[in-house]
Amino acid sequence: MESSISRTSLNCISLADPDIQKSVSLLKQVRGSFLDSQFQCFFYVVDHGISQEFMEEVFSQSKKFFDLPQSEKMKLLRDEKNRGYTPMLDEILDPENQVNGDYKEGYYIGVEVPADSPEANRPFYGPNQWPTEELLPKWRKVMEQYHREALRVAKSVARIIALALDLDVDFFDRPEMLGKPIATLRLLHYEGGQKTGKVSNPARGVFGAGAHSDYGLITLLATDDVVGLQICKDRNAQPQVWEYVAPVKGSTLHRVVLDGWERYSIAYFVEPSHDCVVECLPTCKSESNPPKFPPITCSAYLSQRYKDTHADLSSYSYNKA
Repeated sequence: MESSISRTSLNCISLADPDIQKSVSLLKQVRGSFLDSQFQCFFYVVDHGISQEFMEEVFSQSKKFFDLPQSEKMKLLRDEKNRGYTPMLDEILDPENQVNGDYKEGYYIGVEVPADSPEANRPFYGPNQWPTEELLPKWRKVMEQYHREALRVAKSVARIIALALDLDVDFFDRPEMLGKPIATLRLLHYEGGQKTGKVSNPARGVFGAGAHSDYGLITLLATDDVVGLQICKDRNAQPQVWEYVAPVKGSTLHRVVLDGWERYSIAYFVEPSHDCVVECLPTCKSESNPPKFPPITCSAYLSQRYKDTHADLSSYSYNKA
């Protein structure tokens, strides 16, 4: 059950401010969001050092891919390492409330590791799939540059989060954390009702992206100017309160609801290393507040989450050749 939709404002942290404690203080105001699994923490990040001109180029290159004929996109269908193209309805994030999958298509780009490297045997490392230079000139170069820039931003954000949680500033910089991260760029395209005939209708279980909380440590989300992202700050509230988040040039439980307009976004998911043991942080537990979940490796956890939310590759009979 949910209430009517409103708009919300979020805290805004600047990575250019020499006084990091200002940003730490803002996050400490919502520290409960970090400590309680029923809440989600969202904030804007500005002055991150990625120019608006380059962001517009990334969006432009993303659009060029999604404008390709479906037959060309399917040649780059995601592989067993979740690299490549995900078609419409491939992902279902809220199966209890969705009648179909998400009305979006996407493209995964992970950490580039040569196929002959021992590291390529890990579930989320290996070579990416790339459109040819003849098909999309500069596409790979632009996406690889954005991947590097976004990882730099994510590590800066992680240091602020660490201080807000009363941890050492370099807590997440450790080798087992973000020293060798699982970092995934995902381009997203919501065609909207103008092309699909499907306008989001929560009452009937139709969404651009169903309600979900992300899998890992940090998600950076860049959006175009089309409003569609909604967040729910308390998943256990009855009724749930969903609020639109206004796009901010230069940008838990959330979803995408579209009124028919085409929309593009770029998500960057940052997780710890494959072997990192994910467990309750030392400053987030006590005798009276013990850990709620058992430890698990990052690799095992992510593998299960991808399996739970994506269509089985065997369901696609398309020939890539």
